[in-house]
Amino acid sequence: MSYQLDAAASEQPAPSGGPLDRVLIVDDEEAVRRMIARMVTSGGRWESDTAADAAEARTMLTQERFSLVICDVRLPGESGTDLTRWIRENQPDVAVLMATGIDDPEMAEAALELGAFGYLVKPFKRHEVQINVANALQRRRLELENRDHRALLEQRVEERTEELRRSHEETIRRLSLAIEYRSRETSEHVERIGEGAALLAQGLGLEPARCELIRLAAPLHDVGKIGIPDEILLKPGPLTESERARMEEHAEFGYRLLTGSGSETLETAAMIAWTHHEHWDGLGYPRGLSGQEIPIEGRITAVMDVFDALTHDRVYRPAMPIHIALDEMRDERGRHFDPDVLDVFLDSLDRLRG
Repeated sequence: MSYQLDAAASEQPAPSGGPLDRVLIVDDEEAVRRMIARMVTSGGRWESDTAADAAEARTMLTQERFSLVICDVRLPGESGTDLTRWIRENQPDVAVLMATGIDDPEMAEAALELGAFGYLVKPFKRHEVQINVANALQRRRLELENRDHRALLEQRVEERTEELRRSHEETIRRLSLAIEYRSRETSEHVERIGEGAALLAQGLGLEPARCELIRLAAPLHDVGKIGIPDEILLKPGPLTESERARMEEHAEFGYRLLTGSGSETLETAAMIAWTHHEHWDGLGYPRGLSGQEIPIEGRITAVMDVFDALTHDRVYRPAMPIHIALDEMRDERGRHFDPDVLDVFLDSLDRLRG
């Protein structure tokens, strides 16, 4: 015997209630199979069945439930090591003990590397077989319990992560609603910007995770308006030149408010707040960026923000009819708007309005 764990395991009482562990014995010699089966079932602690080769063993393992396989290294056709490898890959809940007629340390090491729980050396002795079976089954139970425990922990982590994600999303939503309420716009504006920006991102072929990030971040595009005085933010008529310059500061305010948090969502929102008033031709604000210098998230949000502003009532003017708003936006293709983003927007109108 070259593999042996705690001999006390063989003295444990038979489990009360529930099915007994079943052991499959695989050996090409019928006399050996019967002998091991008697050793295993002696004492009534385990049940056993037998197979003459690897093919028969695989069939039985796929059709019936076994806790342990005792497998001879040398089998006709497919070897015992091949069968062990198959069991570890396809029946990972089944423990394996390998049996051999040669006490070879290299073979023992090879068996353990394959995932076997140990190996038995012929001629077999009943107490040695029972000790190894008991220890293999005990180790199997511990591994299954450990796996189930890990799965439970992973489930709890996933649940907690999802809870935090929902909480994070709700915090962002309420922050964006705060500025919309202050500027007397509706909460639907926030949702339209987020959902529409995500839809455009999808149409542009951005990865799903990035589209979701844009959906969460885009509603915060105007959060910097919290720093704009009411007499300017809520002015019903045209702004003076100085008032417009003050209003344009909201892009910088929004960026400074959101950046530096370490949150990917808030950092994306900061960048959107900073860039959604930049123009493709470089005539926007606050930095006069142009073309590809403007992050795609800012270019996407710019299209959605203008469309939503034109087609809904504002304190300074009533909503435009959609066809007039679209004509104005088409005129700004390649000037205010990224041509590719605007084209995707125009192709997506039915879904955006649905």
